[in-house]
Amino acid sequence: MARDSIVRQIDTLGRVVLPIQVRKLLGITEKNEIEIFIERESIVMTPYSSVYLFSGFPGELIDVNKGKLVSGHHLCLS
Repeated sequence: MARDSIVRQIDTLGRVVLPIQVRKLLGITEKNEIEIFIERESIVMTPYSSVYLFSGFPGELIDVNKGKLVSGHHLCLS
């Protein structure tokens, strides 16, 4: 993907509006979640989707993206 630049201002509450063309390109709609993280000296934002796996224990699923069991028990993924 080409690196096209779009400059946006941050408002007084720290918010940035994602341009409509970016949201359409990535399939981001209202109420969707995005994941924000730091990579070197860049802020990276990606569409977020939970992935669940069986933990091996009956009735428990692991939310891979959040590193937690759905039942609420914390799990550290390494």
